[in-house]
Amino acid sequence: MVETYSPQVFHLASHMLHDPQEAEDVLQETFLNAFRAIGRFEGRSSLGTWLYRIAANQALMRLRRRAPAAVSIDEPIDNGETEPILLELFDWCCLPEEEFMTAEAQDQLETAIGGLSPALKAVFVLRDLEGLSTLETAEALEISEAAVKTRLLRARLQLRESLSAYFTERAREAGLA
Repeated sequence: MVETYSPQVFHLASHMLHDPQEAEDVLQETFLNAFRAIGRFEGRSSLGTWLYRIAANQALMRLRRRAPAAVSIDEPIDNGETEPILLELFDWCCLPEEEFMTAEAQDQLETAIGGLSPALKAVFVLRDLEGLSTLETAEALEISEAAVKTRLLRARLQLRESLSAYFTERAREAGLA
């Protein structure tokens, strides 16, 4: 079980936590908890889905323990500009596929994923990065399939908004915008 599922569990934890040491801790905790609870495994889902549920819960608990960033709603945000920032949306379909595979683009994506809330991040990682089905994701997170779909849509929209400026600039550099 450990040999079969360790890479997937570590991958999930590292995507959710963005910290390899914490991901290692989650990996160990997942298999320790699975060992302790193997008698309660009912087989209603696959063993992999059950382990994903344990790992996702462990990662979410660690994310909840982190101190949230405090932002004052009374203080204006100084962005160094005199004019307001306008959100610019651009159709990225024009960019060559190689643009999405560069190390720089991957870093931008990792940063954007890191900016998602824990609930959105868990669904996005399980569904889009780990390739679980909607049902498997719902079972792993113990939420409804409708909640998975809603959270996945919100995560994708937030990622698109976060990455829009970067890819718009890349398109301009390539002479496509």
